[in-house]
Amino acid sequence: MSKLAILGGAPTVADPLPIFNTIGDDEKKAVLDVLDNGLLSGFYGSPGKEFLGGPAVRALEDEWCELFECRHAVSVNSATSGLVAAMGAIGIAPGDEVIVPAWTMSATAVAPIAYGGVPVFVDVEDATYCLDPEKVAAAITPQTRAIIAVNLFGHPAELIALRALADSKGLYLVEDNAQGPLAREHGRYAGTIGHIGVFSLNVHKHLQCGEGGICTTEDDDLAARLQMIRNHGENVAGVEGEINLANTFGYNLRMTETTAAIARAQIARADSIINGRIEIARALSKGIAGTTGIAIPHERKDCDHAFYLWTLRLDAETLGVSRRTMQRALAAEGFPSFEGYVAPLYRLPMFRERQAIGKNGFPFGNSGPDYAEGLCPVTERLHDTEALVYEVCAWDPTSGQQQQMVDAVHKVVEHRTALRDAEATGALHAD
Repeated sequence: MSKLAILGGAPTVADPLPIFNTIGDDEKKAVLDVLDNGLLSGFYGSPGKEFLGGPAVRALEDEWCELFECRHAVSVNSATSGLVAAMGAIGIAPGDEVIVPAWTMSATAVAPIAYGGVPVFVDVEDATYCLDPEKVAAAITPQTRAIIAVNLFGHPAELIALRALADSKGLYLVEDNAQGPLAREHGRYAGTIGHIGVFSLNVHKHLQCGEGGICTTEDDDLAARLQMIRNHGENVAGVEGEINLANTFGYNLRMTETTAAIARAQIARADSIINGRIEIARALSKGIAGTTGIAIPHERKDCDHAFYLWTLRLDAETLGVSRRTMQRALAAEGFPSFEGYVAPLYRLPMFRERQAIGKNGFPFGNSGPDYAEGLCPVTERLHDTEALVYEVCAWDPTSGQQQQMVDAVHKVVEHRTALRDAEATGALHAD
């Protein structure tokens, strides 16, 4: 192969990758229809049929239930809001412990704190990057109230096993399924196996409406509590079939009609949108499978990976080159990627300093979970030295560019000796 681009050669991917964009005529028409009818939000925070939102919101929820084969879908204005609402719906109270993975977006761990819950970080599996059920079992204490499983990068956690564990211990399982729409475990959709599942419709996800989220559940009472928390539930005291409003702190987490209309246009094409991402990820995996020093994303048996992110594991010792230099070399070849994902969440100041709300250490107190460095060694290793991530939902390479991306990986690996020598001598071109 030709000289590495980072050392002065021509890049393998000749043209910039197109941006992944699913917004088109259907979404434009949906927005115009809402603007024409003039109802930008159908919610009222008071008793009546409008308590559950406008026609587009209610239609979106019905269509979501049909697509994901679930009993209830409750729309919210973001997946973060959905996680907060889920914590309220299951009754998290000050001092309750909630087991969460250390490798995930911060909202997963911050949501319990909204109700005074205390996150307990547990390490992930080496292969799927999701919660390790054995370590979850070992972390359960008398104070544990719930487990939040994240279907990270679009691969399902061991959801059926975690649900069985939760049920056996009288705990709730909440799924953070922001990255895994249409992912499956043993034929069941991720986001529908836990007591509550939370999906994202954020602009960076497979299906998007700018900002938005959906909570799913099979439980009538949990659905009612989610609806109450979403829309100032304390204001509907006296309505027929009310739940215990004295313990239902309400917010405004409502979705607009415009947002719901865009989301409906997106989910009408969910299969084609998401399967397109999966095809690209699997083409990349197939092209570089068996490459020296690189492990492609794992797909556990009887699981369907949604591939929000395509994450490689690099063995720097085998390659003889650091991850940082590999990332720079691939970027020079026209293959965009980034190192790690997010740092282990216990490195965030609120956990490191044990102070989330106020100045007195709430909700952590003077005892409780350990947030010290070294707590989750698999997470730390993956983030700090091994994981190299390509954003499947950011770029839309042509089939020719996909092959060029594969060729770029092979080129960099083949020339790793030259890359190592340049790294050692400081001869690499600047970023």
